Amino acid sequence: MTNFSTLKPKKVLFIATRQIGDVLVTTPLISKARELWPDAEFHFLGYKGKLDMLKGNPDIDQIIETSDRPGFGEYLSLFNQLFQRYDLAFVTQPSDRAYLYGLVAAFHRVGVLGGHPQGKQSNANKQNAWKKFISMHTVEVDYFTQHVITEKLRLLEVFFRNPSDLFANPINVTPPIGEPLTPVIASELTHAYVVIHPGPLTAYKRWPLGHWQKLITYIVNRGFQVVLSASPAKQDLQLNHDILSLLEPKVRQKVIDTAGKLSIPQAGSLLRAASLYIGVDTSITHLAAACNTPTIALFGATPPTNFGPWPNGFIGVQPYQLRARTQTVGNITILQGPGECVPCRKAGCLDRADSNSECLDLLEPAQVIEAVEKILERK
Repeated sequence: MTNFSTLKPKKVLFIATRQIGDVLVTTPLISKARELWPDAEFHFLGYKGKLDMLKGNPDIDQIIETSDRPGFGEYLSLFNQLFQRYDLAFVTQPSDRAYLYGLVAAFHRVGVLGGHPQGKQSNANKQNAWKKFISMHTVEVDYFTQHVITEKLRLLEVFFRNPSDLFANPINVTPPIGEPLTPVIASELTHAYVVIHPGPLTAYKRWPLGHWQKLITYIVNRGFQVVLSASPAKQDLQLNHDILSLLEPKVRQKVIDTAGKLSIPQAGSLLRAASLYIGVDTSITHLAAACNTPTIALFGATPPTNFGPWPNGFIGVQPYQLRARTQTVGNITILQGPGECVPCRKAGCLDRADSNSECLDLLEPAQVIEAVEKILERK
């Protein structure tokens, strides 16, 4: 590996053209890069509507937004805005488009290279050849054994005389600054509350409705309010509605539905004051962890070793085991369902977005309740 520890870029571009969770997990990389280059100007390129995770980030000087499907005119405008403006680009997603943006924008590039999600043989080597050719350093994705935070941080390896120094100190994810809750929601929060986020981006990461009903009933009977969180997406609004419809009236009175009513910075404010957060494998679960809220994450097909919420302050490259029914690191507890196939890294049992995941179906509410009790006993 060539060492570029003497490189001192003046302008740096970070590229993350995916979802809001993918933006959030770049923040340790950005923080570490700031330590290396305290006087450099840092810009961030990502998709419109996906960059609220960076609101108020002290290390970012400028945010550049682009559509996820730009037309010719937008491509041309972006080309003119980016062309050779940067000394260095960090391509944190393995897509062709992200690499093309890096090629246009910067004189030098480092980037992440993709592969088959289940680690099988694929055409990735051929697809990655040109990306390696235009990059001074690349890091290959390992969906089972390498955590995504480690993956991003390793993009800095070539700039350290001793790459192990990257992981010698506590590593933290930087959440967005908070914003005040709306007066209506703030007035409904009368005592200690638990935030629950049941809606993932895809169906195969869902936990069954009846399980949520049992868990919420238990939490309310334990003396807490429950705040249901959700994105404005139609399927998430419907999911919350379906859960609420299962609750007994006395329980329902203690549940606040904030579905689609909070910005990401407002969600951060809500999470910081929560007694506990419970959610599936989704970006808000990562935000809860970044806000240092006690977090229970329900994992099915996704390996926690790759995308488990990072426990702030952890020192090292890997917080988690690949398979464990229950594991706790710092303020994060990850629960997995039964089965030798867990985690498979497929899109559910049918390997498609609308599939169920039997491992989540079989993750009983009693297992989650036991984890809740352990956290509440420590508080």
